[in-house]
Order: sequence, then C-alpha cells, then structure tokens
Amino acid sequence: MQRIKVLSQISKLIQFATSLSEYLDPRLFSRLRHLQKLDLSDNLLDKFPNSLTLPDLRVLNCNNNKLEDVTALKQFPLLEELTYENNVYLTVMFSQVLLCFSALVFCSILLNKLSLSYTAEQVKSIKKKFLKSVQTNVVYGPSSLSEFTRWRVGYVPLTLLLFRQGLCVSPSAQTSGDLKGFSHFSADVSAEPLHFLQCHSKGNSREDFKTQLWSCVFEPLLDCGARKGETVATCGGESVCLIDCETGTVLKKYKVATEEFFSVAWTTLTMVIGDSRKKCHNILAAAGRRGIVKLIHVAADFCYGEIKAHKKPIATLCFSPTRETHLFTASYDKRIALWDIGIPDSDYNFKASQLLLLEALSIPLRIALVPTCPDQYLLAGCESGCFAWNIKLDKEQKSRPFEVLFQFPDEDGGMTTSHRVDGVAFLNNDVVVSKSSKLGCIYLWSWSRSFDTKGKGCQRTVGAVILAELEWSTTDLSYLTLSTCPAKEYVFCGDEKGSVWMYNLSNYTTRQYHCSFPTQSLVNITAIWKKS
Repeated sequence: MQRIKVLSQISKLIQFATSLSEYLDPRLFSRLRHLQKLDLSDNLLDKFPNSLTLPDLRVLNCNNNKLEDVTALKQFPLLEELTYENNVYLTVMFSQVLLCFSALVFCSILLNKLSLSYTAEQVKSIKKKFLKSVQTNVVYGPSSLSEFTRWRVGYVPLTLLLFRQGLCVSPSAQTSGDLKGFSHFSADVSAEPLHFLQCHSKGNSREDFKTQLWSCVFEPLLDCGARKGETVATCGGESVCLIDCETGTVLKKYKVATEEFFSVAWTTLTMVIGDSRKKCHNILAAAGRRGIVKLIHVAADFCYGEIKAHKKPIATLCFSPTRETHLFTASYDKRIALWDIGIPDSDYNFKASQLLLLEALSIPLRIALVPTCPDQYLLAGCESGCFAWNIKLDKEQKSRPFEVLFQFPDEDGGMTTSHRVDGVAFLNNDVVVSKSSKLGCIYLWSWSRSFDTKGKGCQRTVGAVILAELEWSTTDLSYLTLSTCPAKEYVFCGDEKGSVWMYNLSNYTTRQYHCSFPTQSLVNITAIWKKS
C-alpha cells in the first residue's frame, strides 16, 4: 500500500508540472530500469528530459500535453508503441510512421527468402540505399514524430531489402501506377537543414513569429573570382539581410524602421572607382510597402540611392538578364514599371529614369521575362490572371496595356481567366510553371504553343497549352513562393505546413520529393539546406 501511495503522489506531481524534470529528479526516475509501460497523458508537459534512463521502455503515452519536441525519444532504444495525440505544437505524421514500420516488417520477411542470393557487399549496398531512401522521404523535424521514426529506422535490424536490386518507387508512381517511377530518386535530390536563422524578427526577438519572410535570392558570382560558399539576400519586415549559407552567418543587415520589404533583386554593375578605373560590383535592389526602391552597394555596405517608383507598395522586383541597369517594379497600383537605374559614379551620383509603364487589370504578384526574348516580352501572375506585355523599347508608346491574357482549366473542366496566379517562373526556354493557390495546383505549360504572334499588338485571350499538372498542397493560402532551377529542371514550392515540395521535371514527370521543417520557417526563419 505504501508503494501505491508513493506512485499516486508522483502522478499528482506530474499532473501539475510544466516539465517532467521540474518536480521529478530524472536520476531517481531512471532507477525504474525495467519499466516497460509509461503513461504521461493529460499533463502539462512542454518538454521531455534527455536523461531518463529507461532501457526497457516499450510503450509510452504522451497524449494531451504541450510538447514541442520529440527528439528526446531517441533515448528509448526499445520503444515500440507511441501515442502523441493532442499536442498542438507537434506535427504528427502517423501515416508515415505506420508506413515506415510496415515496410520494415516487410523487409524482415523478405530477408529470409532473398538474402541468400546476394553477396555481403550487395546486401550492404542495398541496406544503405534503402535506409537513405526511407530517411530522405519521411518528413521530419524537431516538432515532427517522424524525426523519431527516422532515427528508429537506422537502428531496426533486418532492414536490408525492399525490392530486388534495391529499387524504390516514388510516391507519385505508387498513386498513379506509373512504373517509370522506379528510380534511384534519393540520389538525385537529398537535402537536410544546415542552419535555421531567425534574422527578420522585430528587435531580434525569438518570440516574433508574425514577421513575414518574403523573398530570398542568391548573389551572382563576379567574374573576378568565386567566393568561398554562397551568399543569399533575404527580406522581411523592416530589414534586408545578407547571409553566408556555408556558415549560417548574417554578414550584413540593412534596416528601415518605417518599411516592410517584400522583394529583393541582384544586378552586377561596372562602376568607375577612381582614376577612371572600372570594377564590377553587385548591387542589391530592395522594395516594399512604401513603394520606394533602395539601391544597396553590398561590398561598401552602403545604400547609395533610392527611386520613388510607385505611390503604392511594390510586390516584386526583377532585373533584365541582358541589360544590367534595367529594373522592373510591379506594384499594388496595378502597374509594372521599367526603370533604367543608371550607373553611379565614384561619388555615388546616379540618374534613374522610367522607360515603360505597363497597365495591368489587377495587382501583379510575380513577374518573369521570357528567356528566348527577354527584351521583348514580360509575363506576370496577377490577382485576376496571367498576362503578357510587349516590352520592346523601339516602340514609341511608353504606357502599354497587356497583349495577352491566358486561360487555365477551372474546377468544372472548362477554361477561366479569373483565378489568382501567385507564382510564375520559367523551367527552361519554353516551359512556364505557374501556381494558383485557389486551385491548389501547379501547371506546366508551353509559352511558344500558347502565345500566338499572329494577333500581335491587340488585346486577346488565349488558352494556356497545359503540359502537366503537379500535385501540390490543398491550401488556399496565397503568395507562397514558387521558384525553378532551370539547369536541373527542378521546381520548388513551399506550403503552409512548413514543407518544401521539390519536383524533378526533366522529362515532365511529376515525381515529387518532400522535405519538411517547422511551420514558422515559412514565416520569419530562413532555412539553409545542404545537398548531400
């Protein structure tokens, strides 16, 4: 009876604790070395101690708590059953947990039947490929149960075989029945978080998860020589940051107290530095809520000028790939302006001039120049559709309406122009990737087959020639960034749950890869990934 009374008191202490280690010494608790079942449900636990030595623990119930991190579960090597429901700060991936362990059971069964046909080296290679595949494709993070799953996979014995010759099938192939999905896709793209930086919070506060991170652009390499590592510019809230991706160091931070930056863009200018000598320097343009473009000489750590481009906020910026001083600004005033920002002299004097003003029917959200003719056509995703303009400067008309409005499939199987297009980029010289949050999908379509030059000069509506439709998040949340890597023909797009959807589209396939990190990383935390 005395033992029952003691256990009752311990239960009561845990019930009102905010941390297990706050009222209960882990060293005392760890004396229960043969404990196999532990029920910690319906408490106020917000973290799990890392020093509980319970080597025989097999069943753990953590329902109805306030836990935020499950990585401490690595200390229980024999854990078989885990329940973690109603912990609001956790991303619970039970389907993946079950799928993963089902696969492991399947492997154990196959081992007895098939392993004898392989040499020791083949078995070792198969095991390595299988573990890498599972660990790569299980969504994980400090707030996800599948982080624990990922760790357990690496230590479960007999995980040598999934399919003959170590082949793994992609998720899309499993659902679509496309046998071409069999591939070593984990070798194509494998990334893990290298750094997490919360560098756009107000007053550098860790508690600020409201400041939005809007744009992230890599700095171009100068001809004078490559730098060690890569640097990237990010913007959000009142600041613009320059970050070394290799070390995770914030190299420079530029602040404007009354501003909220929405977009950044790079260009390389050949500047006069003295004695009539010229040198290439990377210039960063940043703009946002005030409608003013800030021009920052990064090497000199100096904002040398500003352009009062619009009376309303600027949603996005884009430099011409062929003309280093030509900058496009897309604004909430439903206009896109083309500026010549000029080249500053040795005293940083410069002269900017407006070259074009493109009229849109709604707010332009994303803009992209057509790769085959960047001096002639510009494409924009807007609040009420996707538009194209003729931007050739030999035309006398300085203010121009759109030339083409593109139609996309609607939910009823028809075509419509009314959907918000909040993502647009080119995958290669011809293929456009566009996103509509309302439809929850990403389209691949052909620029050359959609854009008819016969009706040149007049406003018209044409149907986009769809090449493929990519499965994406079901969210209706807008403005989640879509980007492409034309060299590899990859598409990247985030979602509201903190995941990055990665597509390998070299053959217009829809094989997709999931990587995940905590949800706030899509708010004000910059995640730097390492390719492995």
